[in-house]
Amino acid sequence: MQIGITAVGIGKAAQPGILRAVAENADRLGFGTLWAPEHVVLFDEYASRYPYSQDGRFLAGSTIDLLDPFIGLTYAAAYSSRIRLATGICLVPEHNPLVLAKVVASLDSLSGGRVALGVGIGWSAEEFAALGIPFQRRAQRTGEYIEAMRQLWKQEKASFHGEFVRFEEARCYPKPAQAAGVPIIFGGESLPALKRVARSGNGWFGVNLTPTQAAEKITRLHQLLDAERRNHDEVEVIISPYQNEVTADDLRAYHELGVKEFVPFVRLPGHAADIPKFLEQVAREWVEPAAKLG
Repeated sequence: MQIGITAVGIGKAAQPGILRAVAENADRLGFGTLWAPEHVVLFDEYASRYPYSQDGRFLAGSTIDLLDPFIGLTYAAAYSSRIRLATGICLVPEHNPLVLAKVVASLDSLSGGRVALGVGIGWSAEEFAALGIPFQRRAQRTGEYIEAMRQLWKQEKASFHGEFVRFEEARCYPKPAQAAGVPIIFGGESLPALKRVARSGNGWFGVNLTPTQAAEKITRLHQLLDAERRNHDEVEVIISPYQNEVTADDLRAYHELGVKEFVPFVRLPGHAADIPKFLEQVAREWVEPAAKLG
């Protein structure tokens, strides 16, 4: 079982010294993945509901530093050699899929095949409006964009004819370093989100779930995978309890559910010099016990 670190490139971890220290030390200490979130713009006032808080407000606020995840992960890649680099999550329908395919493949090539694309469809209608992108049917747009990107990654000359994107005999190089292409890990806990995983995902990232809640979602996901005639082992399950309190017993419970990576919520120190000892403590608390679970 692997242990990931979330919120790379946001808040304190948007500072170059802290981001470098996190990348270097997480790599050294055997953490599994660095997860970088994404928002292009945030707002002081909005009607949309953030799905991971009781009052529907984005917990980090509207003035927090929030790097472009691919720039942040590229910076982290330069100071690491082993750890996986993932978006947690990328708002795919806010991107041009050809540009996004190029960016992801470039990072995968430069990092030696260490990238996973964590995917979400977005929750902020205000952000979509500011970008001039329809909020409606964003799930369908996301699915089509991913299909198009996979064609660009796989084919020497790719063609795609969909509702939202069309191109003919396009070449996109470099290809990802991973021969099978960049893994697609869907976020979201709703039934439609789980259906997206079952149809075309390489992984699922469930957030704000206790072991009991995770068990219910994983059971449903397995049912959906069965309906798609897919092996359960084809889909990596990643869970973050977010700000729920968790214990060593909970870690074992997640493992018994088949969770491959656990992503605890950690608050980083504000000075780069304090990062090594801090992450060593986190590794003792989570990485070492997880490694013993297998």
